[in-house]
Amino acid sequence: MKKIFLGPPGSGKGTAASRVAPKFNAPHISTGDLFRQNIKEQTPIGTSAKEYMERGELVPDEIVIEMLKNRIEEDDCENGFILDGFPRTIPQAEKLAEISEIDVVINMDVPDELIVKRLSARITCEDCGEIFNLIGIPPKKEGECDKCQGKVTRRSDDEPEVVQNRLNTYKEQTEPLIDFYKDKKILKNVPCNNINQTAEETAQSVIDAIEDFTKDIQEAVSETFGSPNKE
Repeated sequence: MKKIFLGPPGSGKGTAASRVAPKFNAPHISTGDLFRQNIKEQTPIGTSAKEYMERGELVPDEIVIEMLKNRIEEDDCENGFILDGFPRTIPQAEKLAEISEIDVVINMDVPDELIVKRLSARITCEDCGEIFNLIGIPPKKEGECDKCQGKVTRRSDDEPEVVQNRLNTYKEQTEPLIDFYKDKKILKNVPCNNINQTAEETAQSVIDAIEDFTKDIQEAVSETFGSPNKE
């Protein structure tokens, strides 16, 4: 299945995606990671994106879509994929629909006050980008990444006042995608309102939501066309 994980910054969609992906034998694709990879490898897309980023400008949707299209055409996406961080706007969602049909969209529904608490406690590896949280997912060794042993610090955009600005931007630009995908009848809401919920518990809630969605689709098909085993 081809999936999108939606949610405000700090909702845990990236962490959930990394844990859910193996369950469905599908890669977790983060556009942020794709940018870093393409820039590091100095691909034509990476070079072009870097020029925009160095000028402090947004990378045009056409470049993001081209980068994403190249990624989802790789062999490991044969069984589907999980998109994290894209689309962020309805125009991006419309461009995405031109290169791939999405099966289900998981919306991580988290209260604003919980977002601020989570992000204020979030720390990130400076080397590999791995995310930890001092509330629920601390690194095993203080100040050191479990994955690559790099240094973990709090990002400047995770300061409380900056977080609120990021939430405002999300509500203005990205939140309309909820109704966009609801109208297409492929949205599944996952409430995440417990700050003490572990990453594994959140991931299981997402897995349950996906399986419920799949079951609902199968039942709808059966009601419309009859059971495939029925003579």
